[in-house]
Amino acid sequence: MDRRFDGKVAVVTGAGSGFGKAIAERFGHEGASVVLADIDETNGRAVTDALAAAGVDVMFVATDVSQSDQVKRLIDSTVERFGGLDILINNAGFSHRSMLMWELPEEDFDRVFAVNTRGVFLGCKYAIPEMAKRGGGVIINTASIGASCPRPGVTAYNATKGAVVTLTRGLAVEAARFKIRVNAVNPVASETGFMKGALGVERLSEEAKAGLIAGIPLRRLSEPADVAASVTFLASEDASFLTGVCLDVDGGRSIS
Repeated sequence: MDRRFDGKVAVVTGAGSGFGKAIAERFGHEGASVVLADIDETNGRAVTDALAAAGVDVMFVATDVSQSDQVKRLIDSTVERFGGLDILINNAGFSHRSMLMWELPEEDFDRVFAVNTRGVFLGCKYAIPEMAKRGGGVIINTASIGASCPRPGVTAYNATKGAVVTLTRGLAVEAARFKIRVNAVNPVASETGFMKGALGVERLSEEAKAGLIAGIPLRRLSEPADVAASVTFLASEDASFLTGVCLDVDGGRSIS
């Protein structure tokens, strides 16, 4: 595998499972020093240990991205350990259970915005000054195809991802003066623990999976590897003139 990120330092939030795990692994195998952040210490440390065993220069910082002091500690620890920060992947996310919006408990509404939207704000707030010191950097936010093509039952979740798309595009203009690029990926549904949690099941039924796939022209769900490949492309020099891009990783769902 190409080592496109030799000498780079990347922070990946929500790195203990799903998309974040695949993204952290991809950056590590392509030469980056990687800082993994996750609220689940067991998962986060397991992924960190596996990457370290594979020869990746890696560190784990337990982090609730909705908490300002914890995100600041994440960025400060990164700079202290590796001397700076080049790439931030705001991937940590939360979904409420699928239900009609007016039946959603207020605490679930508050939590989904705190993690998915406030978490992106806090990551950028503390990372951008450090990137500016390095003369530039890259931020990539995990949004969702639900931002533009919302499914019923997860309206509040979709709204958080719509906010992430707007944050991404606006911040791309603000941060360009510091040579910091800001992009996002918009994945379609994936058979990860995140999706299962939203549906309240341990395993997607074949009927549920078929229903999701029916709206995707390429006739499959997204895989964590699809998202990791898209994220690392946007972070690479091959995408050096791309900023404010919100890349649909959706098998054509947004145009079907």
